[in-house]
Amino acid sequence: MSALDVNANDLIAKVAQALKANHKDTIVPPAWVNLVKSGAHNERPPQEPDFWYLRCASLLYNSYKYGSIGVREMRRKYGGRTQHIVSRSHHRRAGGKIIRLAFQQLEKSGLMKLEKAKVQKEPSKPVYSGRVISSKGKSLLDKTAKELTK
Repeated sequence: MSALDVNANDLIAKVAQALKANHKDTIVPPAWVNLVKSGAHNERPPQEPDFWYLRCASLLYNSYKYGSIGVREMRRKYGGRTQHIVSRSHHRRAGGKIIRLAFQQLEKSGLMKLEKAKVQKEPSKPVYSGRVISSKGKSLLDKTAKELTK
């Protein structure tokens, strides 16, 4: 049973509950997360009480699905359209601080890891191409998907 075989929204909600219960010491929402908007396209800050854990679970799922991901791609994915009356609407990217901090906390808990680039200009300086899900993160998603099918 793979995490891609179940409904993504149900899986992300269940993984968010697991992150909240099992990783209390490493995945902690910052104090300011309910006071700031998650991007320029939003009118208000997130209203969900477990927004931080849902965002972390969503980042895990996206890494499972797409492989190596970075802050830039996730800013594009979580962004949205601004609503204008006079001029045309445009896509705005989400804020990067929330995504970057969530990545760092997932790395600290061992669910994600940095991936080194395949081609490096200088061997002495490692270049990272993005973040990938670790085997611990994959097993969390697969176990949760197996629970959802029961």
